[in-house]
Order: sequence, then C-alpha cells, then structure tokens
Amino acid sequence: MTANQTYLKTTPMLDYFNKDIQQLITQHGWRDLSQYDAIGAVYNFVRDDIAFGYNRDDTLTASQVLKDGYGQCNTKGTLLMALLRALNIQTRFHGFTIFNELQRGAIPAYMFSFSPKKIIHSWVEIYFEGRWLDLEGYIIDSQYLSVIQAQFPDQCESFSGFAIATACLKKPDNEWQGNSTYIQKEGIADDFGLYDQPDDFYKEKGSNLTGIKKPLFRYLLRYLMNANVKRIRRMKVTA
Repeated sequence: MTANQTYLKTTPMLDYFNKDIQQLITQHGWRDLSQYDAIGAVYNFVRDDIAFGYNRDDTLTASQVLKDGYGQCNTKGTLLMALLRALNIQTRFHGFTIFNELQRGAIPAYMFSFSPKKIIHSWVEIYFEGRWLDLEGYIIDSQYLSVIQAQFPDQCESFSGFAIATACLKKPDNEWQGNSTYIQKEGIADDFGLYDQPDDFYKEKGSNLTGIKKPLFRYLLRYLMNANVKRIRRMKVTA
C-alpha cells in the first residue's frame, strides 16, 4: 500500500514540526529504528513517560501535551499520532464515548455529579504490515497500573474502575507486540467511527463539558483529580 498522505499530514493539533517534538525524536534516535521498534519505542514513551492524568482540554496540541508531561486517552492519543506521523507511520483517529463509571476511583466519588454519564474517548489506529491496528493501551502508565494490580491481585475477570476497563486486569492487552492494544475497551458506550484527523472529530463533537462546568474543570476540578491520581501512585488507593 502506498502511503496515504492524509494519514501523515500535520494539523493544528498534530504539530509534529514543533521544535520540542523534533528534538525529542532526535534525542531518542527513533528515526534510526525499524518501523516495528519505532512504534514500540514511541508507544512506550507515550504510555509511561507521559503519565496518566487530566489536562485542561481534549483539544491540546501534541506539543502542549508533551509540555504538560501527562494526559488521558484523548490528549495522549494526540501526542502518539503526531510522533508516529513524524516517523512516516500512518495514523488515524477512532472516536467513541465510554461510560464514566470506569473512572470511579481515579475520580473521587464526590465529583461524579459534575461529569456526564458518558464521556468522549478515542484511540489511535496505525497502519502496520498491511493492516490497521488499534492502539489504546498507552492511556494508563505502567507505574499507575501496577498499583491497581497490586490492590486487586489475581484479578483476571472483567474489571472496571480507576480509569481502567479490561477483560483481565492481571494481564491486560497493553503491550506493543505488533498487534492491537487496549486498556479501556470494555467501557465503550458509543462508536463514532473513524476520522482522518483529531481536529475534525472535536470540531464535530465538541468536548465533554460545556457552560460553567468547563472553566470549573479547567481551573479547579482537574487539579483535585490529578491530586487523587498522585495519591494512587503513592500506593494509597481509595474507591
């Protein structure tokens, strides 16, 4: 398959010509790797070096997510798409909603009244060895995941909570091995389908919060949510 330039282009959100993104790629030597290894290296970087957390908005640019150093499904996906496109790896966007209930634990219970029952979710699809693969397992970093796994040992049935929704918490499909990866798939509610660019999706669907809830989230609630995630990382899990 000849590369489709639609899946390689830069956009306002996928600003991979940004100097910080280019410097990151050069520092890690990702251009010198095979496609398989480059995907794995970038995937692991976005999963683990960009910690799970809540940014101020879903529509941050890739360079802004990199600067924040943390993110969730939508923002980490933007960075992943940008980095892979910068390495000439075709990517596209798949939009969904997920049931907010899977966030319980990561989001303190008293905050659920501020959130809709279903929230915008996405994963990244990549073209690799003649087929499109889903990448979603990058959302939750390994350190955070290991804490949750320690709290629920031997859990290999359907698990939903702490921003995880997987068929097997003990062995989730979140490692890059040349196949699709997942970490929140079991919580999907609505499937909005494929988009060439994340910019197009957010222009059409908007974001999770509107009205007074949007500035309240941006300037207060997300800091409380991120503080809770940090407590979890310190081995203090509270449902």
